Amino acid sequence: MKLIKPEVRYQASYDAYVKELGNESRHPFPLDFDHRDFPALLDKIRHYETSDDLPEPFEPSSTFWLVEGDEILGMSNLRHRLNETLRDSGGHIGLGIRPSKRGLGLGSELLGLTVEQAHQKGITQVHVHCYADNQASANMIKACGGELESSTADGDRQVLRFLITQPVD
Repeated sequence: MKLIKPEVRYQASYDAYVKELGNESRHPFPLDFDHRDFPALLDKIRHYETSDDLPEPFEPSSTFWLVEGDEILGMSNLRHRLNETLRDSGGHIGLGIRPSKRGLGLGSELLGLTVEQAHQKGITQVHVHCYADNQASANMIKACGGELESSTADGDRQVLRFLITQPVD
């Protein structure tokens, strides 16, 4: 198992991942990008990593795939900096595990590897947020060293805001 940047050789696995998600909410946000033209999808992901010319409230970010063999197990997105909107609700890292691979501890693995990437970019206080009613995510964040900093409302839902300041063991 390893964390990689998106590559064209994983197109079939990516397509299967999106199909597996069905109509559920997709995390991280690049999963919402049109993937019918896969090379264009990869270009868009690279653009989000290197450009400051992004629509509000987006900030430059790196997308990673957790892979084993030829299969994408999960995805994460690391924002390089936070604006006011993302500091309030969003944080540095968004991630998701494909439905057929959930419950295996892969979320903690993916979060830990993405936190390492954040620290390599000089981000010493990594903000990771989740909805209060998503206990699995809250537990995963805590398992990776997340300490609850605060909470805020997002419409009618409560967002828990955690900080991870130490490398994940």
